[in-house]
Amino acid sequence: MLLTVLTCVRVHAYNDHRGHNLDSLERAVARWVPDAIDLASTEELVNLNRAFRDLMLGYSALNSEKCVFYARKALSISEPRGWEEANADAYRYLGQCFWSSEQYDSSMVYYRKALAAVEKMAGGAISPTNPEGYSDKEVDDTRSALYGAIGNLYNMMDSIPQAMNWYRKAGAIFDKYGWNQSNAILYYNIGETWVEQGLLRKAAQAYEKALTYAQGDSLMVAMVQKGLGRVYMEEGRTWTALRYLHHADEYFSTHEKEELTFTKENYEYMSAALLAQRKQIVILAAGSILILVLLIVLLLIGKKLQSTKKEQAEVSAVLEETIREVRRPACDEEVPQLSDREKEILDLLAKGYTTPQIANGMGLSPETVKWYRKKLLVKFDVSNTAELISQVNKMMIL
Repeated sequence: MLLTVLTCVRVHAYNDHRGHNLDSLERAVARWVPDAIDLASTEELVNLNRAFRDLMLGYSALNSEKCVFYARKALSISEPRGWEEANADAYRYLGQCFWSSEQYDSSMVYYRKALAAVEKMAGGAISPTNPEGYSDKEVDDTRSALYGAIGNLYNMMDSIPQAMNWYRKAGAIFDKYGWNQSNAILYYNIGETWVEQGLLRKAAQAYEKALTYAQGDSLMVAMVQKGLGRVYMEEGRTWTALRYLHHADEYFSTHEKEELTFTKENYEYMSAALLAQRKQIVILAAGSILILVLLIVLLLIGKKLQSTKKEQAEVSAVLEETIREVRRPACDEEVPQLSDREKEILDLLAKGYTTPQIANGMGLSPETVKWYRKKLLVKFDVSNTAELISQVNKMMIL
């Protein structure tokens, strides 16, 4: 993905000057045998070199052997004549061909040759197409493409800091000339790199920067949105992920033939995000139910503790009352000494109220009322409520 996208920074026509395809262009250059090349004019050599480089570029993504073949054919013309822009172009594609076959040392050799050619361009080298030398913009254009390619090489070698250094150099040139599309591609690639490294926050930052540069380029916007969707999906932020993935799908679904690979990839991310979202919903629902159950249990425990605390307070009050009565000096009176609460309970018992009814009416617990009833039985020296009421009536207490 990195090479494919970054080479889009400088795309030349793959057809010859008549608009024919690669096969037609190959047939056109086939007549240029070495003897014919030796007799060619400068103008013919310039056109032939351009044709060889068009074939080199055309085969770069199709057939690396043919790409190398035509790059070397182009160099056979440009090297001895010192056409440094053509040299840098051919060296760079040779580097990319060896890069794609994982021959990294060979790739670096050609990239260094390309860098040397660029420095000669900057130093005043000329060619038939640039008899006055190369402008700063032409030099920087060649430099930026080469910087991106070298960044890709270090990326594949897992030398990420060095890769980012070369990417930054390319980005500085893109910013200098306002080449926003190139910067969008660059930062998209940086985002892809950080995703592969598992650094999702850095990836999101790179994608967001790519998005700011990609305005107006629908394909690039969709690709960046796909990348952001992937990042947020892997972070577990499925709602945010699906928002970006849906936006990307709006583009890919209307360009399915042209963007089939991206459409398929985006669909896979959307499916994964939807599945993760369903799992999150189930987990959230289960968690909500668990929290609700815990709240109910806590409320019940709270009520029980409150009730127990109340009962303990009431029992303490009864015990204190009993202790005071025990400590009170005995008297010869036959009528027992009753507290206000004992009188109230005794009155309700006489009226036929049950223990639960008395507890509810007085705001006491049933256990506390039972305590008072036992105390009354003891004070009146009786064994049950009927005898208690009878004794109370005899004494005319109520």
